[in-house]
Amino acid sequence: MAPLELAMQGLAVFGLVLFLVLWLMHLMSIIYVRLHLHKKRSEVKQPFAQLAGVSLLKPLKGVDPNLISNLETFFTLDYPKYEILLCVQDLDDPAVDVCKKLLGKYPNVDARLFIGGKKVGINPKINNLMPGYEGAKYQLVWICDSGIRVKPDTLTDLTNQMTEKVGLVHGLPYVADRQGFAATLEQVYFGTSHPRSYISANVTGIKCVTGMSCLMRKDVLDQAGGLIAFAQYIAEDYFMAKAIADRGWKFSMATQVALQNSGSYSIGQFQSRMIRWTKLRINMLPGTVLEPVSECFLASLIIGWAAHHVFRWDMMVFFMCHCLAWFIADYIQLTGVQGGPLNFSKLDFAVAWFIRESMAVQIFLSALWDPTISWRTGRYRLRCGGTAEEILDV
Repeated sequence: MAPLELAMQGLAVFGLVLFLVLWLMHLMSIIYVRLHLHKKRSEVKQPFAQLAGVSLLKPLKGVDPNLISNLETFFTLDYPKYEILLCVQDLDDPAVDVCKKLLGKYPNVDARLFIGGKKVGINPKINNLMPGYEGAKYQLVWICDSGIRVKPDTLTDLTNQMTEKVGLVHGLPYVADRQGFAATLEQVYFGTSHPRSYISANVTGIKCVTGMSCLMRKDVLDQAGGLIAFAQYIAEDYFMAKAIADRGWKFSMATQVALQNSGSYSIGQFQSRMIRWTKLRINMLPGTVLEPVSECFLASLIIGWAAHHVFRWDMMVFFMCHCLAWFIADYIQLTGVQGGPLNFSKLDFAVAWFIRESMAVQIFLSALWDPTISWRTGRYRLRCGGTAEEILDV
């Protein structure tokens, strides 16, 4: 067999295997969303940790139009025993005034404000959280980003999943209903492509966690060296999860999503965020280089060529049919993640879906082009393995 023919046979086999893997991912994520997300409390077993005290660590940097309303949802949680540890790096940060306003409005809530942080590494989030972590009085710590808003029973949902053998509970990232096309674009991504990979990874035993909303056992983190052990990484959430898994603890996903509700958003900000995340994954997980073949258009081309090579089907007809089936599957999944009526029309979904899918390869190539990232107020050069060094302006 000639080398070219052998290569074509190999590519055809790869395309057929890719078809099976990607549609298995579609099915797993759609079924999981329908069976697990948005459960009512009465449907969930009551584990031993239901009434366990929780220390909420809240890293804050700057303000946006939704910050005070997002933050206030944590002061009105329906949970018997928790503390809120508000962490702000700089004394002149406007977030300080927001915190003081809420502390005055809710004097009966156990909440404290930590200003100044503690420099222990290159990760600004870890540096900001260190005083709060050291002052935490409960054995469950909940690290939750500033742009997240919650329901009154969100913390109860998280602790309900913290059963005896579970060391970390995380929320599936999603986006709140907001106005504008940029908001629709984010909602489509976090309701389709992202949960498909996120859920299928966790269902098959691959530890995939984002740090937007994570409830963890503090004693397990302390065994790994505490927060300071993760200050050398930009993607601290990945390495914290890995440390917990390496010690034999299981993960569980909350039935409620981690609802992002930032008041500052645009298509440019979304694109920059996706490029930054891709850069981090490439440096931590070399297998990330295969990510583009998991996106609709490129995958449909490869699978269409394989179908033509093996079955002599029309490649372009198969490509169009495959993209349509993918589009329908994504819409079904999005409605499941939403857990209610969408805030935009089917036409808006179609446009946002097409644009997002069209951006995928460009985002990946942009991530390969430049190994540095900008995050918060710093710039960092990523190293293989996930560590980084700060780039200081001379």
